[in-house]
Amino acid sequence: MAKKAIEYYNMIPLRLVNVDIVRSLVISQQQNIYAYDAYFLECAISYNSRLLTLDSGLALIAKKMDINIIEV
Repeated sequence: MAKKAIEYYNMIPLRLVNVDIVRSLVISQQQNIYAYDAYFLECAISYNSRLLTLDSGLALIAKKMDINIIEV
């Protein structure tokens, strides 16, 4: 099972991007969320991309911020 999971993981196209940490911290304070979560929101905003999350609270905040999410 773990081997299959790694195979699927390796199929995901990944790229490293720069994200504004200061803006992430502002989002964190404004939304009262962990900086880690705010970092993903800022990344979605900066790169005009959808957010994939299983965290319903984070999805709700993303929707309030007009960030498109991928529903699963």
